[in-house]
Amino acid sequence: MTVRRAPAALGLRAHSGWAALVAVGGAASSPRVLDRRRIEMADDPEAKQPYHAAEELPLAKAKALLDRFARVAEQRAAAGLGAALADLRADGHDVVGAIVLTASGKRLPGLESILASHALIHTADGEHFRDALAFAGKQHRVAVARIREKDLAAEAARCLGQSAPALQATVTAWGKPLGPPWTQDQKLSALAAWLGLVLPAASYS
Repeated sequence: MTVRRAPAALGLRAHSGWAALVAVGGAASSPRVLDRRRIEMADDPEAKQPYHAAEELPLAKAKALLDRFARVAEQRAAAGLGAALADLRADGHDVVGAIVLTASGKRLPGLESILASHALIHTADGEHFRDALAFAGKQHRVAVARIREKDLAAEAARCLGQSAPALQATVTAWGKPLGPPWTQDQKLSALAAWLGLVLPAASYS
């Protein structure tokens, strides 16, 4: 007899060197938080702001350094995501997808142009870790979608059939029995995961 496994989805919000992960599962009409954790993706202080570290280097050396930082970030992201997936599966859940929150969503120019602009360096640092999370999803065969953070509330309201304030109130209330940390990182990741339970398959990469 096949045991039916409950669906779950992940929301991820990246920072300098780490990401907040929240897993939400069950029916989209009445989901619950299954897990929350921090995924570490940098092994030294420079790696937390990789493009800042490469800013003053010749282009070839900058690329080599960034490639090394990217490999470490990908490996660490894959390990952290893998641990979360193993725990969820052990508890009887199958992850249907993951949503990585993004900033502008615009494509970055070439490396030389990035390193010449301090604003682009900040943007590239963020994308570095979002890319690592997307890589980790691919490694573990988890479909990943990227949604701009500023679009999340409206998209969740549209797909879940509730107003944005109602969704935000529910997500905030989830944190009360859980206790800290339940900051903006966890709230946004939780809302992204909730949306992930109903997001059409075509939305995932």
